[in-house]
Amino acid sequence: MKTILNHLFEHKVLDRTTAKEVLRNISLNQYNQSQISAFLSVYLMRAISVEELAGFRDALIELCLKVDLSDYETIDVCGTGGDAKNTFNISTLTAFVVAGAGYKVAKHGNYGVSSSCGSSNLMEYFDYKFTNDQNVLRKQIEQANICFLHAPLFHPAMKTVAPIRRELGVKTFFNMLGPLVNPCQPPFQLIGVFSLELARLYHYLLQGSEKSYTIIHSLDGYDELSLTGAFKKFSNQTEEIIDPEEIGFTILNPEELFGGESVEDAADIFLSILSGNGTPAQENIIIANAAMAVQCFHPERAFDTCKEEVKDSIKSGRAFQVFQKLLELGTE
Repeated sequence: MKTILNHLFEHKVLDRTTAKEVLRNISLNQYNQSQISAFLSVYLMRAISVEELAGFRDALIELCLKVDLSDYETIDVCGTGGDAKNTFNISTLTAFVVAGAGYKVAKHGNYGVSSSCGSSNLMEYFDYKFTNDQNVLRKQIEQANICFLHAPLFHPAMKTVAPIRRELGVKTFFNMLGPLVNPCQPPFQLIGVFSLELARLYHYLLQGSEKSYTIIHSLDGYDELSLTGAFKKFSNQTEEIIDPEEIGFTILNPEELFGGESVEDAADIFLSILSGNGTPAQENIIIANAAMAVQCFHPERAFDTCKEEVKDSIKSGRAFQVFQKLLELGTE
């Protein structure tokens, strides 16, 4: 690691093969905590290269515990985190609304780093039992349209650095990697990223793949479609900047996205929105993100049509029923 660190401290980048090897060694506990912390800190001070990101992704996918959900057309709805905005759990709510609309969701998640409550914190609060048992996950996706893949159970490298990430308390390149390394590698994906530069890197990596994807970055820094201003959208078909008004929404104040000071606060907001009792602002954010997810499946479909589909998932109570069913199956 000393050689690698000196190389990086000289403002050089790693090639794809070396980046992959370093991540493999981290997962095998070949380095001490100080070395790993120094390595992570490099990428807090400079941008990650495409080759480095690809190498890190290759290592995590190769090392992860695979989940075969290829019998289903699944989508992941996952943000990088790390935007330090402390919003309510937008991607998690979006996942349940999309599942309530009849789509199969394989949600990849983890504990929060830069917010008070990540998706795993939330699911744990509701007594959902994390599992990497493929039979259990398949049962959940068949009966509830959704399963939850808690990252540390599938990624040994992530598990190794989890204490260091918590102590640092800021985004690391593992935030960048999360959406790229879902262990079931779903064919559809809505991805929120915390910077425009990273959105472009993702777009570059995913171009040419068989995945149908949409990458979202709100230009004021959110790693999701926040409706607080214009956002950049990358997909297989297009690259464009969109204002909320263009897709039928009014611009929101950042305060309307606040996720609370604790997991309990976040859980209260989550249940309120999912049960159809959220504020108009909260509900609109979820509708916008969920409609983007549905459009991954149906790029030819008008966005307004997708909006109506996901609105009905909330209004009919199906999104909340999906959540209840998953908890029932996940606490057996």
